[in-house]
Amino acid sequence: MAAIVDVEKCNGCESCVEECPSEAIMMVDEKAEINVETCVDCGVCVDTCPSEAISME
Repeated sequence: MAAIVDVEKCNGCESCVEECPSEAIMMVDEKAEINVETCVDCGVCVDTCPSEAISME
C-alpha cells in the first residue's frame, strides 16, 4: 500500500514532511507530494495530517 495525497485537501502545513521517517515527502507548489519509491508505507503521515489529506491505498 502506498500513501497518496489529496491535493484538494492538503493545506501545505508540512507536518507530514517533518514526521516522515523515510524522508519520502516533499512540498511541490505548496502541496505535499510522496515519493512512492522511498515511502516505507508506515502510515505516520496519515496520522500526522491535520486536514486528512493523506490516505493509504
